[in-house]
Amino acid sequence: MTPNDALLIALFLPVIGAFGIMLTGKHPNVRESLILVMAVATFFFVLMVARATAAGDLADVTLFEVMPGLSISFKLEPLGAMFAVIASGLYIVNSLYSIGYMRGTNEKNQTRFYVCFAIAISAALGIAFAGNLLTFFTFYEILTLSTFPLVTHKGDAKARAGGRVYLGILMGTSIGLLLPAIIWTWVMTGTTDFVAGGILGDAADFRSWVPVVLLGLYLFGIGKAALMPIHPWLPNAMVAPTPVSAFLHAVAVVKAGVFGVLKIAVYTFGIDTLRETNISEIFMWIAAGSILLASAIAMTQDNLKARLAYSTVSQLSYVTLGAMIATNLGVMGGAMQIAAHALGKMTLFMCAGAIYVAHHKTLVSEMRGLGRLMPFTFGAFFIGAMSIVGLPPMAGSWPKFFLMLGAVDAGQLAIIAVLIISSLLNVVYLLSIPVKAFFGKPAGEAQPAPIGWKTLQEAPIFCLVPPLLTAAGTIILFFYSDPLFNFLLPLIGGAG
Repeated sequence: MTPNDALLIALFLPVIGAFGIMLTGKHPNVRESLILVMAVATFFFVLMVARATAAGDLADVTLFEVMPGLSISFKLEPLGAMFAVIASGLYIVNSLYSIGYMRGTNEKNQTRFYVCFAIAISAALGIAFAGNLLTFFTFYEILTLSTFPLVTHKGDAKARAGGRVYLGILMGTSIGLLLPAIIWTWVMTGTTDFVAGGILGDAADFRSWVPVVLLGLYLFGIGKAALMPIHPWLPNAMVAPTPVSAFLHAVAVVKAGVFGVLKIAVYTFGIDTLRETNISEIFMWIAAGSILLASAIAMTQDNLKARLAYSTVSQLSYVTLGAMIATNLGVMGGAMQIAAHALGKMTLFMCAGAIYVAHHKTLVSEMRGLGRLMPFTFGAFFIGAMSIVGLPPMAGSWPKFFLMLGAVDAGQLAIIAVLIISSLLNVVYLLSIPVKAFFGKPAGEAQPAPIGWKTLQEAPIFCLVPPLLTAAGTIILFFYSDPLFNFLLPLIGGAG
């Protein structure tokens, strides 16, 4: 099988699976078995494409041409392959978790839920495989529309209000900012293709204001990257069931946003062009401000999912920061942050869902002593939080290391201070949760409950195993970061 064939199968298999899910909706066991088979099969074909990419055999497919210079086409490179592997691999874990969560909470409209999930993962893969800006934009919009029913799944007034903010901001920014930026780029260059080194170097006058405005349109037009102030959709989306939150924050939506920022920085503008013309510096500081401000807001949130949501706003800006530092190591740090944050933040959200399923607790202030009843869940939370903080031996330590090196290369030493302060804030608002859960005394009790098999009150197995797997993944990725680094070297012009 050729890489082109594997790419198309991986892209459209979830859509075919969505029809199968609809047909088997009245038979939950059959439906959920189909979901898992489809998820594993999709991951298998993505791995085939990724292995071909590593060997230099890049998939390159054009479905059709809209007009000269505009086509729906797919061309894979290492960054896109990494994002596709993350999205499809964690989709398996998220599917397992969703089955446990949806059954454990007796959620309604489960078939619709799984159908939208399948379409959304296909859209995420379309973004990862996109060979040009038009294809990226098309699948970006499909991802927004397919996840809107997931955000509003509960159907109550709060869910509908959150969904309106979600859809309004993401569609408003993409149509009002991103689409004009793409059209502008096409008018200047005659193409929207992603090309190594960028396509704007010879087309734009970088002594004028035009490139700065164009870059701003892209960064704020990709609302899924949640760069402040285009971030309110993200905390508002927390009205969704926890599997959706994990999917939004780790698997697809936000990762599609920061992937797009990094891809456009490298393959539309070009890192050398950004660095030499210095047009990205203002956006570097906006990203740095987002990191600190979102962390400060996270510290004030008592609702656990809201705290994790603002943490995500902060952590996503690491990727934008790496792109805007515009050095090779900065870009590498941003790329590795996509992978590390996916594992760490998905762990945290799945733990939050497990806590809700088992004990119906949603507030941080309610979790004192709960770790002694749920030691596995809070142990996984502790590992995920350590990775987000950036402490070895967790995967999240490598992105911060490379971002600091990139800042040194760029002569932006103040950025190192931003990263250090951010890590300290992460310690306060994340690591304090498992510490209180394990060592705090529940309200009204003289002492914490003893830890033992007889006192365990963990969530059902399908809600417990997935966060344990992703927590283990953060440790494994720390020790296997070198293969990932080598795989991504072509992104910065190196050879693996």
